[in-house]
Amino acid sequence: MLAKGSTGWIATPLILTMGAMLLRLYPLMTVGAALVIFFMTFFRDPDRMPEGKGLISPADGVVMHAGNKVTIFMRIRDVHVNRAPLPGIVKKIKYLKGMHRPAFLDTNQNEQNRITIETKHGDVSVIQIAGILARRIACYVKEGDELERGQRIGMILFGSRV
Repeated sequence: MLAKGSTGWIATPLILTMGAMLLRLYPLMTVGAALVIFFMTFFRDPDRMPEGKGLISPADGVVMHAGNKVTIFMRIRDVHVNRAPLPGIVKKIKYLKGMHRPAFLDTNQNEQNRITIETKHGDVSVIQIAGILARRIACYVKEGDELERGQRIGMILFGSRV
């Protein structure tokens, strides 16, 4: 399965690749095919059914910090679709326009989207933070939505932090 909004990213180089193939522009065809493969890999969105009960990670990646706040750096090879860590209701969504510094740095100045989920354990926030290459944050939910544990809530493109 591919992530929401990925069609244009994949279709454009695919069409250019097919055109290059028809015109026998093999170097361009090779570049286009590589882009198609890259985007199909990047935008993959496997179906997942979380096992057990309790809190799950909202993102794939490397845990940079763990405590009251857990920071996860999503590398380019990780799945970039974010998921609800617990069941609950979306209480508030707050988008902040900001800078695009490297996502592995602990900065609150970057573009970010805070999704606050009201759960039976209290409020939990998932903060999507765009990095230097990640210039787009996609939010799939809206205030008032009821979420299941593991439900897709958004995506950050091309390297980011949650």
